[in-house]
Amino acid sequence: MQACSATMASGRMRRPVARIADAALDGAGVVLLAVEVLVLFAGIIARTVFIHPLIWSTEFARLVFVWLTMIDAAIAVRDDRHMRMTALVHSLPAHWQARFRAGADVIQLASVLAMIGPSLVFLQVEQLSSLSQLGISSAWEAAGLVAGFALIALYLLRDLFAHRGGDFWRGAVGAAVIVGAAWLAGRALAADTLAEVIFVFIAMLFATVLAGVPIAFAFGFCTTFYLMVTQGAPLAVMASQVEQGTSSIILLAVPLFVLLGGLLTVTRLAPAMMRFLTELIGPVKGGLFYVLIGGILLVSGISGAKTADLAAVAPIVVPEMKRQKIDEGHILSVVSCCGAMAETIPPSIVLIIIGAVTGTSISALFAAGLMPAILLAVILALLSRIWAGADAAAAAPRVPARRVLRSFLHGLPALALPFVIRFAVIDGIATATEVATIGTVYAIVLGVVFYGGFRPAALYDCAAKAVGLSGAIMFIIAVATAMSWTLTQSGFADDITRLMLALPGGRYGFLLGSIFLMIVLGSILEGIPILVLFGPILFPIARTLHIGDVRYGIIVILAMGIGLFAPPFGLGYYAAGIMTDIDPNRALKTIWGYLAALVLGLLAIAFVPWGAL
Repeated sequence: MQACSATMASGRMRRPVARIADAALDGAGVVLLAVEVLVLFAGIIARTVFIHPLIWSTEFARLVFVWLTMIDAAIAVRDDRHMRMTALVHSLPAHWQARFRAGADVIQLASVLAMIGPSLVFLQVEQLSSLSQLGISSAWEAAGLVAGFALIALYLLRDLFAHRGGDFWRGAVGAAVIVGAAWLAGRALAADTLAEVIFVFIAMLFATVLAGVPIAFAFGFCTTFYLMVTQGAPLAVMASQVEQGTSSIILLAVPLFVLLGGLLTVTRLAPAMMRFLTELIGPVKGGLFYVLIGGILLVSGISGAKTADLAAVAPIVVPEMKRQKIDEGHILSVVSCCGAMAETIPPSIVLIIIGAVTGTSISALFAAGLMPAILLAVILALLSRIWAGADAAAAAPRVPARRVLRSFLHGLPALALPFVIRFAVIDGIATATEVATIGTVYAIVLGVVFYGGFRPAALYDCAAKAVGLSGAIMFIIAVATAMSWTLTQSGFADDITRLMLALPGGRYGFLLGSIFLMIVLGSILEGIPILVLFGPILFPIARTLHIGDVRYGIIVILAMGIGLFAPPFGLGYYAAGIMTDIDPNRALKTIWGYLAALVLGLLAIAFVPWGAL
């Protein structure tokens, strides 16, 4: 009894300590994100107003970005926000689910522990160089990797101890046996490089993803496993590649746009926009579908993230559609297809990422991405109008013109935000990375001046959520960068190049093959790691076939988006179901017509020379 009482007292003591530690970590992430916003915005003001650029701002922002990514990744582990495929595991009995979860945690921990030592070696190497503008050691960046991996390991250990004893040991032993068997198989295949690559990066990768291992950690585990088995390169090289994936200043746009997407709701900008659209075109037959599609088009130019787009629009429009008794299957189908359609609307995060990993002009991608999205939006609007035509209740109540005018004047400052962002990029006032800070400051000022203000706590909560979500995204990019490098060094990229060039039909066969590949991969994996992994491989092939980078980029992004929102595997489809509070099974019959229309629109974009421009 005394021992039990002591344990309970110790648990009560640990819980406040854990809460304080979690709050401190959240605070550190929010502070680093705020520092990035302030430094980049100050750089814009100094360069454009005072004509005196802060030459150290980019280097400082990159240093902070490494720490921000790794701390955010640890927060995402703590909150279980890392993207994972759970459809197969959730179909199993409860006791097997617990064992798979324990085994997945063991594999995650193994991949992280394997990186701590190489990260320390990389830290020692970086002490020999310095950051030219700041005049400090480059080891400050490498230290972010070490600290981040250590924090991730601590949270994974906490999760492992939370498992019930039997489930933990069965899961751990099962994972160890599988890894040991894979090690022996990898060593046996060492003489055949291609077979070894296929075994590790296809068989093992898909096995770990289907077993519920988060995608980022599955990438890290397979890459580390391959390097250890082949001994082709020291693990410190992987640490170097992960650091490169976390220090690309272009990718800093990801957390900044995620923050901006959350601010749309906190500052009441999104409700002001949607209220005007609803009152203007909602009374038209099928008008609420038009409001939904138009809202996604409009908001996509602000938040840059598809999940943020859906979260900003769907909770406002969908409840009214349900009240008007519109079929929920069609509602979820259109919401999901809007997510796929809007992937190329600038300043989309995937446009920024594909520009960063392939060297394609981001401003050119921004210019080319709008018209294809509008074309697909028109297709969705026509289809939804046909279905709504048989539904007499598909229109919202008519609103007096005076009230519509008031809504327009009230929403005008918010409606101007996407144009402010695009003007800042096109006119050269800010880069694709910096422009999110302009949008952030603009949204906060509008929220305070025009839309009734907001609680500081709400702003903090918005930043904290952005930290967790962006951590999951950025950690995938960081680890996928290392995996892409390993695939290139293994010669797998050359094999893929020969295979794609051998497809019949020349450039048209290659385009069809790319569309099919991206739809399939997009339905299995999350879109961002696909672009990071295959972008550096596929784009050089497209150049060989005289397909422009911008055109090819638009095509593969749209194809990936269709796969991402396609059931039964597409993660985006289930995310749309959560945001609309609609059972995904309701749309399993209706969505295929919409998706088929999007595929036909994509083929038109791909095979009409000016379609993707």
